[in-house]
Amino acid sequence: MEIRFLGGTGEVGRSAILVNDSLLLDYGMLTGNPPQFPVDSVNPDAVVVSHGHLDHVGAVPSLLSGDARPPIHWTPPTEELTRTLARDTLKLHGGTYDCPFTEAELERVAQVSNRHGYREPFEAAGHEVTFYNAGHIPGSAHVLVDDGETRLLYTADFHTGDQRLVAGTTARPDADIVICESTYSDVEHEDRTTVEERFVESVETTLWEGGSVVVPAFAIGRTQELLLVCEAHDIPCYVDGMGKRVTRMLRQYPGFVRDPDALRRATSHARFVTGRDGQRKRIVDQKAVVVTTSGMLSGGPAMTYIPAIRGHPTNKITMTGYQVEGTPGRDLLETGRAEIDGRIMPVSAQVEQYDFSAHADDDGLRSFLESYADASVLVNHGDDCAGFADDLRADGIDAAAPELGERLEV
Repeated sequence: MEIRFLGGTGEVGRSAILVNDSLLLDYGMLTGNPPQFPVDSVNPDAVVVSHGHLDHVGAVPSLLSGDARPPIHWTPPTEELTRTLARDTLKLHGGTYDCPFTEAELERVAQVSNRHGYREPFEAAGHEVTFYNAGHIPGSAHVLVDDGETRLLYTADFHTGDQRLVAGTTARPDADIVICESTYSDVEHEDRTTVEERFVESVETTLWEGGSVVVPAFAIGRTQELLLVCEAHDIPCYVDGMGKRVTRMLRQYPGFVRDPDALRRATSHARFVTGRDGQRKRIVDQKAVVVTTSGMLSGGPAMTYIPAIRGHPTNKITMTGYQVEGTPGRDLLETGRAEIDGRIMPVSAQVEQYDFSAHADDDGLRSFLESYADASVLVNHGDDCAGFADDLRADGIDAAAPELGERLEV
């Protein structure tokens, strides 16, 4: 089997892996200014998408330019999420270099889409492919690829621990080669219950003191997780941005969430912001909790809420996700100021970070890889892939960290 890494090596973003020059696994983008895309254009015979996050699907419609019409395989939520993200990219950046596809290419996605459930083998570009629940977000999948000689497991993003929205992965299919993510390979996550308790206490304290809480959150997965937390602890909250649309959509796929009834209750508990008639200003004046995009402060309604609350130390901004280097969210955490809507703004409001990660930490990664002691492990999707590969080799695991553009025969 030949594997070529077109992105996602030594970085968290633009995941793209070409197998046997015919089967493409993911085709994402790296958030930044400007965004970055996989290093080479490709013309695969088929595409398999692991899950609906921008760093894995952000450039997928561009594969349908010209006469190219490769079939695209994914779970039902992943298709819906990909189309949602693509429409947002077109809205924000259509017609510029920051958007690698056109409206026409996005429309072609429906023509080539093939939906699959978990543990239902299918054929793609001459390979047998099977999805397994990865426990990351609804519809996320480990991808097992069998070319008749070698079995490759692409973990994509995964979590071994339970979240309120999805249960942790328990799948361990047999494989000869494992391409393993390493986003949090140098981190030990705090106990999830403890994180939730600290978050709830902080939010309730701020509201009691008369402050407002802005909770920047990724629209896909994190927003719904936080709505579930707020409902479980009876914290009144608003939800704004793309997360509104994603929340409604995910309710259509109850088989891909841990507790459909809990998600229904959380959706009813939250108040969905329309943005009409100065609603956002009134919300800030109410002293409320607002869960809103973007999770890294790079756009969305957060651009309205942050400037409105930043000047008073009673208010609070609670970051809940990974902040890519160079994003305003990362700058805010490190310097207390950030570029918000084109201006560098100092922030007097309290800034906190909570580890609601949907990725396995070092212990989770290692416990997963215990099932693959006899396999070769290729580390990707992390800031220090080489370091994690070194650690694995020290523990007797055959591990390596491919470089960007590298082609391997395995």
